[in-house]
Amino acid sequence: MAKKELALSEFSPNDHQTHPLEDTAVPNKHVGEGDENMERGNWSSKADYFLSVIGCAVGLSNVWRFPYLAYKNGGGVFLIPYTIMLAFIAMPMFYLESSFGQFASLGPVAVWKAVPMLQGVGFTMVLFSTIIDITYNCIIGYSLYYLFASFQSPLPWADCFRWWGADETCSRTPKDPLCNLTLDDGYFEIINTTWLQANNETCPNGSEIFIPHQSPSEQYWERMVLRRSSSIEETGDVIWYLALCLLLAWLIVGAALSKGIRSSGKVVYFTATFPYVVLTILLIRGVTLEGAYKGIEFYVGKQLEFSKLADAEVWKDAATQIFYSLAVGWGSLITLSSYNKFHNNCYTDTIVVCVVNCATSVFAGFVIFSILGHMAHRQDKLVSEVIQSGFGLAFIAYPEALAQLPWAPLWAALFFFMLITLGLSSQFVAVEAIITSLLDQFPTFLRSKRLFVTAGVCLALYLLSVPCVTQAGIYWINLIDHFCAGWGLLATALVELTTLSWIYG
Repeated sequence: MAKKELALSEFSPNDHQTHPLEDTAVPNKHVGEGDENMERGNWSSKADYFLSVIGCAVGLSNVWRFPYLAYKNGGGVFLIPYTIMLAFIAMPMFYLESSFGQFASLGPVAVWKAVPMLQGVGFTMVLFSTIIDITYNCIIGYSLYYLFASFQSPLPWADCFRWWGADETCSRTPKDPLCNLTLDDGYFEIINTTWLQANNETCPNGSEIFIPHQSPSEQYWERMVLRRSSSIEETGDVIWYLALCLLLAWLIVGAALSKGIRSSGKVVYFTATFPYVVLTILLIRGVTLEGAYKGIEFYVGKQLEFSKLADAEVWKDAATQIFYSLAVGWGSLITLSSYNKFHNNCYTDTIVVCVVNCATSVFAGFVIFSILGHMAHRQDKLVSEVIQSGFGLAFIAYPEALAQLPWAPLWAALFFFMLITLGLSSQFVAVEAIITSLLDQFPTFLRSKRLFVTAGVCLALYLLSVPCVTQAGIYWINLIDHFCAGWGLLATALVELTTLSWIYG
């Protein structure tokens, strides 16, 4: 009992008129007159905090991963395990982190003075944020490049243009296979499909020669944008235009965070709300296209496959998606809530943010599949043959579909601007988690130098990101995304839950 009373005394509510670290507290010029915490400051308004959390939770995965998982796992049936995982895993963890940060008014590292021997959990969270910052801003850099490229007519990936390096394997439609036809005298000849049809011949099984084929958008992505090398071992050159786009992305992040939550809290009024405007515009345009209903039927599942609920893989996909989408375990939620006033109702915030996040994922699915349905209709393919996830959806399949629409540059510019704002609103919080951790660890030296700390963090992360804009950069991004934030993140969240529930109490 004595041990628990000692721990609780460190975070007494009566201390929140000042900062718990009174011996190291220094004046903060970013503190407002109505703030409770005179060392770190508070959010200017509830709306600043609320939109920041929405922006943190609603990110790229809502647009480019959830729709794919829904169609893969039975359409509308996927919402059953998704909702269950939301109610029993994601929302409790979201509430735990929000209340923990708000109660202590400290970042993801300093907050572990509650259980000092497990402060490594906080360092792990910051490490994960650092890793994800590196790759996430590269994706924003790609989106910036595509945004600039969209101000052309026709779009550069609309056809196999030689000026960006398209070769003979590039084609808007698959090329007919050739036939290695054996003649009566024992010789063989390579025959095309037209000759076979004209002579009423068929190609024997196993004699087809399929010609390699890539769509213009796929070749543009690999040959022009990435200039992809053959393997991760071939680093190649730094791609200068991607390096500049990456630099611009870091300059935007640095400018938004230069004054802490006083500046980032205002930027999110745009970055957190604009994606909904674009999604609505694209949905209205998408459902009016010929063949859109095919994509929507494919998305929701024309016939609900309840048998999918017996597949453990479906439940794993639901848990993984909702867990990562809500940014649990990154330290981001602790960071944002640490700037709340002590008596903020974070319980209500949790319910609203989680519901908005999930509703956005479902809404984005209709947007994506309506246009992909039109693409499949025009190409006379099945929707399953054009749907992709991740980079394939954002930079190959969807640009290919947009290129086939009237006023294609307008729709392309809107789509990639939406990706940029989605990415930035999440990136702001992830970088702020690093900065807040540094300021809380060394308040005497760093809190009055917020601008220099922000500039230093952004510069360091930019330099760490440079290998990701080389010719082997896409390999590094996929490697980091696949291995560096998987089981480690789940283990961190589990340790956090165990520590706060059973050790701290």
